[in-house]
Amino acid sequence: MMSSHTPRITLFRNGRSSDGKVIACPDSMERLLLVASNCLGISASHVFTAHGGRIEDSSLIRDDEILYISEGEPFIDPKFSRSGQSTVMMCSHEKTNGVLQNDWITLNVGGRHFMTNRSTLRGRDGDSMLARMFAEDDLPWSSAVDHSGAYLIDRSPVYFEPILNYLRHGQLIMDDGLNPAGVLEEVKFFGIQSLVKPLEEMMQAREPPGDHTPMKRWEFVRMLQGAPSKYDLRCQGMNFEGADLSKLDLKYINFTMSNLSLANLSGANLSYCCLERANLAGAKLDGANLRGVKMVLANLEGASLRGCNFEDPAGTKANMEGVNMKGVNLENSQMAGVNLRVATLKNANLQNSNLRWAVMAGTDLENCNLTGCDLQDANLRGANVKNATFEEMLTPLHMSQSVAGNYPPR
Repeated sequence: MMSSHTPRITLFRNGRSSDGKVIACPDSMERLLLVASNCLGISASHVFTAHGGRIEDSSLIRDDEILYISEGEPFIDPKFSRSGQSTVMMCSHEKTNGVLQNDWITLNVGGRHFMTNRSTLRGRDGDSMLARMFAEDDLPWSSAVDHSGAYLIDRSPVYFEPILNYLRHGQLIMDDGLNPAGVLEEVKFFGIQSLVKPLEEMMQAREPPGDHTPMKRWEFVRMLQGAPSKYDLRCQGMNFEGADLSKLDLKYINFTMSNLSLANLSGANLSYCCLERANLAGAKLDGANLRGVKMVLANLEGASLRGCNFEDPAGTKANMEGVNMKGVNLENSQMAGVNLRVATLKNANLQNSNLRWAVMAGTDLENCNLTGCDLQDANLRGANVKNATFEEMLTPLHMSQSVAGNYPPR
């Protein structure tokens, strides 16, 4: 006869051996992950034994077993994560040159290790992505770690090095032959705003003279008419400043690094366009179709996007990672599933927008108006929601969607 005894288990966050929670083991993995999420304040995804084995059947859990809960990252041995100099969680709190030892961290940027401390990453630009990643005294972010415990960041180490040195001493110093455009891309990704203007000026000084006259509507329409119907038109780096492109069918066009500032794109079909690193500052895109659009690191500061549609029934998600959307108007837009990771939406108006399943981890939402928004299952981990307005929400915002210290006002 089987025992009806319910196993007692102890839960720890992945890589930790402190702040554990003792619970009665639920009767299913779904309930275990739900209870673990509530107990540990994370979005629990995987359950590991003390030896790193992943558990997928709750009936295999024994009495008094110690389990480690992750949010999807691989198993981290807590004994290893507390040793050496490669991780934030160090047992000792002694000072070295006035800096707490547990402030020292190691980053693995594109396969190269950089050792630094929290004060360096937070000191010069407190609103940057790096500052927010390592703002807490506990394990930062939800980033995966390598075999040595260094935090993995999938960016270029060559372009990251001058950025880190700038954060250390305040001077931008680049070796001969290093392309400032590459450094600028990393600067925009990490949100180091104080470096954007100096790098843009450096690039402009190196740019050869040429004809930068903005293209007119009739010129562009003629170009469209001359291209095959299924041809992916290449318009990289072209100047459309102030152009009237409203209500045109522009789907699949490659506008990478183009200048579309102050352009009128209202009602245009921009489905599946590539607008990566494009300048759309002050542009008008009201009612535009933006299904599956790629706007990584684009500049839309001050643009109007009221009533835009980013949703694609076919499942292609709009990618707007790292986009600058300060002060934009996105009222009544359909943005379910949009990737807005580490984007800047400070002072933006998102009233009555649909943001279900949107990825807004690390996004700057300071002073945003989110009245009437649908944020069901949106990922707000690490987001800055200081002074943001969360009124008349269509669905309640769960604590597990955010992180400690960044909950919206009740």
